[in-house]
Amino acid sequence: MSRPRRAQLRSPWSRRTLLPAAALLPLLAACSAPTAQTPAAKAAPGFPYTVTNCGVKTTYQAPPKRAVTMNQHVTEIMLALGLEKSLVGTAYLDDAILPAYKKAYDSVPVLAKEYPSKEALLAANPDFVYGGYSSAFAAKDGRSRDDLERAGIDTRLDTEYCPSGSTSVDDLYREVRETGRTFGVPDRAEAWIREARATLDATGKRVGGVEPVSVLVYDSGDKTAFTAGGKGIGNEIITRAGGRNVFADLDKPFGDATWEQVVARAPEVVVIYDYGSTTVEQKKKRLLDDPALKDVPAIRNRRFAVMPLSDTVLGVRVPAAVGKLAAQLHPAR
Repeated sequence: MSRPRRAQLRSPWSRRTLLPAAALLPLLAACSAPTAQTPAAKAAPGFPYTVTNCGVKTTYQAPPKRAVTMNQHVTEIMLALGLEKSLVGTAYLDDAILPAYKKAYDSVPVLAKEYPSKEALLAANPDFVYGGYSSAFAAKDGRSRDDLERAGIDTRLDTEYCPSGSTSVDDLYREVRETGRTFGVPDRAEAWIREARATLDATGKRVGGVEPVSVLVYDSGDKTAFTAGGKGIGNEIITRAGGRNVFADLDKPFGDATWEQVVARAPEVVVIYDYGSTTVEQKKKRLLDDPALKDVPAIRNRRFAVMPLSDTVLGVRVPAAVGKLAAQLHPAR
């Protein structure tokens, strides 16, 4: 195979008439002059921004442009901040999206009914992945935060699942504030926080001075009761609504309790978390039909409250959720 032919180059010195030396000086000076520097791109307002989330420190030079949300409550945080145009994918609804966000949600591609595979996630070409639960970053599925960092993808985990102390509404404000800063919309975050504070203050005045009602959360379970512990935002929702979580001593957001413990702690109200394929009526029936529970005050008096699961995790539903639960625990207020 012959090599590609190279174009013949004529040397400027091969010309018959040589330029005088004086004429060359301006040309040489022009060649040796330093080239003008291209101005650096102007940083977006508020950037670079450094934040530490659940022990992972990240510096953002600009807002992410291709984000994927992996659980409903973090999807709704993004939509509450008007960031649907920054989303290239979403996944895993526990129940219906809030009506106020439905139109925006419908504009975002759904990558999977539950969690997308690593391949499906990477196919969306995200530069940021936002998980609501630790399971969003399951190492066994190749989606750990370290795995995604190696792929050049920044991540955030909802603060409720950071390995720290009990979750409060202050953590909710931090979650919204840091997400707003990350995406360059801090004013929207602060506006949401002001509205949230006002909503919670109104409920606090309504139930101020009430005697707390003892509450068992029934999420699911047959051999044991899968319930809300003391570390999650669900515990604070109960407290702010005028209740007392009988398993507040459970050192995690959710966990299992034995039915013997349920009987011993004698809750006055059962709060049923509504989601998935098992209906509220089926959950009530399971509790009412269990002879071991017949003397539990909540069962004997058929006192049930119902909360959609997405109301009870760290997201933008929390302020309204406190009011909804307060109305069920203290209907006379």
